[in-house]
Amino acid sequence: MFYLITVTVLWAFSFSLIGEFLAGSVDSYFAVLTRIVLATLVFLPFLKPALLNLKQKAILASLGAVQLGLMYIFFYHAFLFLSVPEVLLFTIFTPLYVAILNDALFKRFTPFYLLCALIATTGAAIIRFNGISDNYWFGFAIVQGANLSFALGQVGYKKLTSTFKTQVPYHNVFAWFYLGALAVALPAFFIFGNTSQLPQSAQQWGILLWLGIVASGLGYYFWNQGALKVSGGTLAIMNNALIPAGLVVNLLLWQKDTDFFRLFFGGAIIAIALWMSHQYSKKQKQL
Repeated sequence: MFYLITVTVLWAFSFSLIGEFLAGSVDSYFAVLTRIVLATLVFLPFLKPALLNLKQKAILASLGAVQLGLMYIFFYHAFLFLSVPEVLLFTIFTPLYVAILNDALFKRFTPFYLLCALIATTGAAIIRFNGISDNYWFGFAIVQGANLSFALGQVGYKKLTSTFKTQVPYHNVFAWFYLGALAVALPAFFIFGNTSQLPQSAQQWGILLWLGIVASGLGYYFWNQGALKVSGGTLAIMNNALIPAGLVVNLLLWQKDTDFFRLFFGGAIIAIALWMSHQYSKKQKQL
């Protein structure tokens, strides 16, 4: 839980930086490519190829390609069809995908975790719902692609590590994750990128350095490590904790208009769902 909470706060600050200093001025595909390149460089010196067999390397790289590379392509394309509030609203379904995929990959069915994920989704909807436009179905489908990619990466990582025969030092293999993401981000930049919108100031380059090394590099590593230490239900709920955290950070830093009642009420519902999932997980361990 400590890893997940810490990364949630970290990403909450990162989203504010993107919204205030990069969005609309720096090409999104260049930003994604830069983040992934920097994250790769963080872990590449620690890589020990002999620790995983060829199949495990391919799976880990594929998870990075999906969770980070493909997810960002879906996510950034969604803004061509939806407003920012609509994109944020439609991300609330991620906990449901995490709960369902976790049960599917581990060949079990835990309806209580699905119930907790539904409760958390309701709480996030209360916080974010500001109405939707008339023509949004294509954009909705694109955001669900991003949600599924992010969910599959997390759950797939849990499944992959469960196949390791010995305790593998994760920092010595995680570079494969970023190399997989790089295999998606690099061609995406050349196909969709706009070279006329590269960073123009030291501030923008500094933010990209922070996002690449800290938010993407350390952030995704510790998020996936945290995913290994909690139940599928708790992991599902934590996927929506970023919404109230991001709103709080946005309010503190930029004094953006915030509906405090909805923030508190929706956040309380997410917290209740998290507590329910944690209590259920504790009881299961005692049996």
